[in-house]
Amino acid sequence: MHSFQELTIQFGEHFSKEHFPQQPKKLYDAASHILTIGGKRIRPVLAIMGNELFDDIHQDAFHVGTAVELFHNFTLVHDDLMDKAPLRRNKPTVHTLYGDTAAILAGDVMLIKVYEYLNKVQPQYKQKLITAFNKAAIEVCEGQQMDMDFEETEPEQVQYNDYVNMIALKTSVLLAASLQMGAIIGGGSDYNQQHIYEFGKNIGIAFQIQDDYLDAFGDPEKFGKQQGGDILVNKKTFLLLKALELCNPAQHKQLKTLLATSPDDKVNQVLELFRDCKVDVWAGKEKERFQQLAFEHLENIAVISSRKKPLIELADFLLKREH
Repeated sequence: MHSFQELTIQFGEHFSKEHFPQQPKKLYDAASHILTIGGKRIRPVLAIMGNELFDDIHQDAFHVGTAVELFHNFTLVHDDLMDKAPLRRNKPTVHTLYGDTAAILAGDVMLIKVYEYLNKVQPQYKQKLITAFNKAAIEVCEGQQMDMDFEETEPEQVQYNDYVNMIALKTSVLLAASLQMGAIIGGGSDYNQQHIYEFGKNIGIAFQIQDDYLDAFGDPEKFGKQQGGDILVNKKTFLLLKALELCNPAQHKQLKTLLATSPDDKVNQVLELFRDCKVDVWAGKEKERFQQLAFEHLENIAVISSRKKPLIELADFLLKREH
């Protein structure tokens, strides 16, 4: 069994090749740019880990991992365009460098490349893989639309369960499907595939709760972001939605005023309200709830426990980070 770190290195070496031709230069430079920005490569490595949970790693897991990583980056190109974001990981976004049209086309060609890689896998499970991928890809688009709809909705009108569902669709299902597709390659049964899918989905939700918490309460030097960045832009987060649900009428009024204005001490005032409403305590418990759900599904997978160790270690790493 390999650790996440070992598989990250292996996948990085596999993925570092050129994926696109040279002409038309603007189109393929735009597509290549997002790949040079890098990232943790969590999704493709999960596909390989899903394979190794059940059997020796097969080359097809790297084809699926490449497809998943290209799809993820395709979504980033289009998300940045929709958000009019100038930077990603402190580097210019594709549309900023190459223009909106090239960014749209670059995303389109990346999506087509996804299916080229999926078509490289062995025929006996190609249909299952493509079905699992298509389901996740559609749900990611649904989650993005829900997120954009929520941006135009007053915070107290967004139901908590709807927000959880949006996060699951936008971010978690691709993690879950990556594991499931790896399990398909490894010969995992439908029963085991469902449990590994739910493991990935719940870990993804727990991770987002933690991310929202760290944006508000984390140490900026460790987290690498300005404290309260989400608060400054009134981003709907787990913390904000729960605070609006838990706070008393006076606190609710104060929070609504802060959302409508931008005093110099806005972050500190909102954080004080969050603490008064015990949202910080709630977030820790909610993260643990989803983490526990994930581990229950992992426990139910019918393989010897030693094969699950790399996934447990990865989940612990992701959910105990400080930055």
